[in-house]
Amino acid sequence: MAEHKGVVLVTGGAQGMGASHSEALARAGWHVCVADVKDTAPTVRAIQAQGGSASGHRLDVVDSEAWNALAAHIKSEFGGLAGLVNNAGVSYRHGISDTDDANWHKVIGVNLNGVFFGMRAMAPLMRDSGGGSIINISSISGQLGYHGAAYGASKWGVRGLTKSAAGEYAPWGIRTNSIHPGLIDTPMVSNADAFVASSLESIPFGRAGTPAEISAAVVFLMSPESSYLNGSELTIDGGLIAAGTYWRIRHEAAQRSKGGDL
Repeated sequence: MAEHKGVVLVTGGAQGMGASHSEALARAGWHVCVADVKDTAPTVRAIQAQGGSASGHRLDVVDSEAWNALAAHIKSEFGGLAGLVNNAGVSYRHGISDTDDANWHKVIGVNLNGVFFGMRAMAPLMRDSGGGSIINISSISGQLGYHGAAYGASKWGVRGLTKSAAGEYAPWGIRTNSIHPGLIDTPMVSNADAFVASSLESIPFGRAGTPAEISAAVVFLMSPESSYLNGSELTIDGGLIAAGTYWRIRHEAAQRSKGGDL
């Protein structure tokens, strides 16, 4: 195996942001364990084609025993683990009244339970490896009220769980932070044209973000340059949370007043 900085694990790495994170981390010099219920071979091949180091692993994040087995495999195969990116997630844009039991449990299972199982299984291995970085991918839906009840609840849960882990794992030399993407151009929003168009009207930058822009933050949080960041929330949303409401109000008012001074 080629020289690398250490071993990191990315869940949901077969496509979308997970594949982007995996490729970016590999370019930064890490060996990336790409994990997913889907075929990880294309991501692994893409990394290797760029001269990076990667391996594919099947993982269903809702299965706690699968997490334990993967931790044992990584320890046996690579000797240790320096980083974990809990990226796997599913979306469900329905309110409380329209969410049935099955979809509630599916979203909470993948988005929140998967993060919990992952940290519980991998943190001891990271401790024994000398510490490292856990990055939990939440969402701006975990920072405001979101119409998708199960999704919003799961991402608020990831936000709180990250802060609990930041305190618990700090003595182990592990820093734990969350990233909160806004509207990002991924397959998760590929069939939501009306939602995307409306969202853009509340983003001061006027565009969706790219997976690469989130991956750059993942690389930073995995690096020693972020060594004093612990329990932090990194919001990457083009200004939507900070100024989106009044950005939209101002422009809608301007249209109604035909460009008058506001």
